[in-house]
Amino acid sequence: MQALSSGNLAVVTGAAGGIGLAVAQRLAARGLRLALIDRSPQIDGIARSLGVEAAGWSLDVADRAAMERAAAEIHARFGPVSLLMNNAAIHGGADALASPAIWDDVIGINLMGVLHGVQAFVPAMLDSGRPGLVINTGSKQGITQPPGNTAYNVAKAGVKALTEGLAHSLREAAGSRITAHLLIPGFTHTGMTGVAEKPAGAWTAGQVADFMLERIAAGDFYILCPDNDVTRAMDEKRMAWAMGDIIENRPALSRWHPDYKDAFAAFMKG
Repeated sequence: MQALSSGNLAVVTGAAGGIGLAVAQRLAARGLRLALIDRSPQIDGIARSLGVEAAGWSLDVADRAAMERAAAEIHARFGPVSLLMNNAAIHGGADALASPAIWDDVIGINLMGVLHGVQAFVPAMLDSGRPGLVINTGSKQGITQPPGNTAYNVAKAGVKALTEGLAHSLREAAGSRITAHLLIPGFTHTGMTGVAEKPAGAWTAGQVADFMLERIAAGDFYILCPDNDVTRAMDEKRMAWAMGDIIENRPALSRWHPDYKDAFAAFMKG
């Protein structure tokens, strides 16, 4: 794709580690210039270590004004953006009755940070007249809603809705010149995994980055990643069951309801 051509500029948030860093490394290998954003104070050093023209901005994507300033500085220094990846996220497990402070942090970074990135960078991408890509990192949890981490689920469900709406808006405004894509990782070993050694069931961040670039080249909007434990067929069934809660008027999150345990197991085997 033209947006991924050598010499073009990519902006990646949450780029100090995990999927964001893996994507930045692969874009650098393609010869793209890089503007990397992360809360880590080491982000500029990380950017400069990638062997291409690159710089880092240490800021919190939840801070709208900081994102707007960074967008202006990046444009002044590097010129038009061809690829924007809104990837920054934190885990912060919390149910509906958990501390408001946890909710503020998770929603502020995982959802509002994506919106801030879109609003800070995409208008100039449209005005540039150049081909472009916008990639927002969602999660399967934003679709199937497993209990126990509701704040994260809500944020990632919001990213899904935001990216779907953005895709429509970009299509109306620019045809196929700038496209939006929703990255939906599976079980991935990153800093959020909480363990140093990669679990056997997890993909590496590099596997996710490679799969993402492959599926973008294929034109996918929903980039649904498998992992070493869960196939696409299993994901599709879990997602279909989740939507079936509404269609069949089952209890909320019936997949985890004791009265539906056997029915769900039979559905997955069918």
